[in-house]
Amino acid sequence: MADGTAGADAAGDGGSAPMVWALAVRLVALGPPLAELIVEIAPRLYGDFAENALDSGFVLAAGDPPATTAVVGVRDSALTRLVLVGGRQSWEPGSEVRASPGWLAAADGRNAVAVLLVPPGTWPPDLMDLDPVEGTEALTRSLESARVTGAVLHGLAGYERHVS
Repeated sequence: MADGTAGADAAGDGGSAPMVWALAVRLVALGPPLAELIVEIAPRLYGDFAENALDSGFVLAAGDPPATTAVVGVRDSALTRLVLVGGRQSWEPGSEVRASPGWLAAADGRNAVAVLLVPPGTWPPDLMDLDPVEGTEALTRSLESARVTGAVLHGLAGYERHVS
């Protein structure tokens, strides 16, 4: 990951956030950088969320993400929604998630966003307390561990950006 931000939704059951959203930029060997949206959802919502993702064309994360019917929406530099199932399901952050200029440039450059859906408990619990370098390393290790165990879904979503 080259750059990113994270945000959590309002507290849900048991004081845990229902969804955690993170934006990152993946540097690739060939072609322009790839904007990524990484989403972790609470256990009580995970089943519906994963079903929506599979119905949209997401697959287990291995190799390049396939094209899906999903769309990531951004207004100015704020993530507004992730739309799944051909527009029938919309998931929105409960708090503002701002994209960096690098993330916006990567999403604009490809007109697409790689979306990774990770199972509950993937986020390191102390992630927000770590310095940026340690936090990136901890999240990268945790994501790779979840991917290796077959727990991460991914897909390439369309990208809609509205500028005020």
